[in-house]
Amino acid sequence: MRIQQVTWLYLLSIMVCLINASVSLAEDGVKDTEIIIGSSLPLDGHASFLGTQLLHGTMAYIYSINEKNGINNRKISVIAYNDDYDRMKCEANTKKLIEQDKVFMLTNYVGTGTTLQALPLIKKAKIPVLGLFTGAEDFRHPVIKEVFNVRSSDLQEMETVITKFWNIFDVRKFAVLYQDSPYGQSGLKGAEVALEKLGSKPTVTASYERGTDAIGDAMKTIRAAQPEAVIMAGIYTPTARFVFSAKWSGFDPYFHSLSFVGADQLADLIGRGDSDGVIVTQVVPPQSATYPVLQEYRDLLKKHYPADKPNFVSLEGFINAKVLVAVLNKTGKDITREAFIKTAEGMKNLDIGLDHTISFDPNNHQGSDVVYSTVIENGEYKLLTDEGWKSIKKRQLPK
Repeated sequence: MRIQQVTWLYLLSIMVCLINASVSLAEDGVKDTEIIIGSSLPLDGHASFLGTQLLHGTMAYIYSINEKNGINNRKISVIAYNDDYDRMKCEANTKKLIEQDKVFMLTNYVGTGTTLQALPLIKKAKIPVLGLFTGAEDFRHPVIKEVFNVRSSDLQEMETVITKFWNIFDVRKFAVLYQDSPYGQSGLKGAEVALEKLGSKPTVTASYERGTDAIGDAMKTIRAAQPEAVIMAGIYTPTARFVFSAKWSGFDPYFHSLSFVGADQLADLIGRGDSDGVIVTQVVPPQSATYPVLQEYRDLLKKHYPADKPNFVSLEGFINAKVLVAVLNKTGKDITREAFIKTAEGMKNLDIGLDHTISFDPNNHQGSDVVYSTVIENGEYKLLTDEGWKSIKKRQLPK
């Protein structure tokens, strides 16, 4: 009897240990009917268009997935906090998402400096993040195990446009206007690297303070150098003010901006007519393209956010969500962070309805290398083919 009692106590202790082990092995943010994902992005303030539209595009697709019973009967829930495009707020939000909300993963972080501030927390928690709204090399080389980029890099955008200006228009004098921030520095570095490959360097560089549109001093510096093209790494309000002011003062070189600018807001703020001829490299296609994902995106955006006009930023959020959902689906029912990362690294030639596929591997956490060149015509963005580049009117360049 005594032996039997000890045996049952022993078995009971084993069962308790197994139960405790299963609880400890349960992944944060993964429940029987739910997968919780977190995001910190600007939903208010001077960069709010970027955060709001990126989130709307993502949610439009996630709502459609949840209507179809989600991922293996788990609905996706998104907790999104406003960081005002502020580094310290982004860090605090990330800490809360990981430690208090216990999200499974992160997505749609906006900005280089903000994401860099949160990166130590991401690495420490070994939490995957997919779909950063930044083209900085900091998140690409060397590869960061937890970080998966969908968009191409600032360097790739810069190489695309600078090579075109150099070969087609014989531009040799380049100015770089950049936001004084890690993002702006990334754009400047991209321009310097692209020009170095051509045996050249920027004729002049000038910056403006992050969070302001104080471009007056930069305008004086750049205009004095009389460049043939101005390459811009900023967000929509200061960039629009620079282009508008330059054109109205009679200074009209070629203008180019990186995709991070918030292209649709840029065109609206410069104004119809005055914005014509501005070239913006993009990491997603313009609405004038005919790829299947565009119609899917427009239909779901209209259904869930009928007040929103289709734009580059929300399309990028939509594409990020499609890639994220595809990885979650392929990971299977027993979802863990480690399994998600391993699955993502094995994702090859994912077709989401673009003109190219998305692929990752252990040595490359950037899904796409494609850069689309667009030009504003009558307030709308037109895709530039090689022939389209040649058809752009040559400017009366400064002497």
